[in-house]
Amino acid sequence: MSLDLAALTVTLRGSPKPLFAALTLSVPLGAVVTVLGPSGVGKSTLLDAIGGHLAHGFTCTGRVMLNRRDVTGLPAEARRIGILFQDALMFPHLSVGDNLAFGLTRAVRGRKARRAAVEAALEQAGLGGFHDRDPATLSGGQRARAALMRALLARPLALLLDEPFSALDSQLRSEIRGFVFDHIRERGIPALLVTHDLRDARAAGGAVITL
Repeated sequence: MSLDLAALTVTLRGSPKPLFAALTLSVPLGAVVTVLGPSGVGKSTLLDAIGGHLAHGFTCTGRVMLNRRDVTGLPAEARRIGILFQDALMFPHLSVGDNLAFGLTRAVRGRKARRAAVEAALEQAGLGGFHDRDPATLSGGQRARAALMRALLARPLALLLDEPFSALDSQLRSEIRGFVFDHIRERGIPALLVTHDLRDARAAGGAVITL
């Protein structure tokens, strides 16, 4: 079981060539494969194609396979592929706990069960007691941990990491990298990381592909 790309590439309408060469790779369960490349090469657009979020004007060729199932033609909400962005965006009008609850899968039903799932996730993130906190009061590291737990509460079958550590200072970056990668390995989720920083790739420990 894995996340597999088969000759995947993206082309901007009107362009004579794709953004990057056709990409074929396999990400095993619990592994983090890294795609390296400078800004503007198409790394984030690659993740958009995998997750089903391609902007208007782009076309995708090739296949995205998740656990041997072809999800290429499915809408984003049906793919069960989570994503972490560079900025750990949170809804400012919701509490920290309600932000996490927004990511909860519909399989968790009932107010008490959903509250318990969120509280457990907060504890795992070292944010016990933060349910009713304003997200604006969180530090950068706390926001990053909360964003990961929100993504995991949706029970994704794969996770995309769009330079989620680049906004953090060097010490915090190392800490959050470890937190994210440990959770991916513990839960056996295939993850694809895009970054321009070789240190992220080394910490991920998986295969490295350059665009």
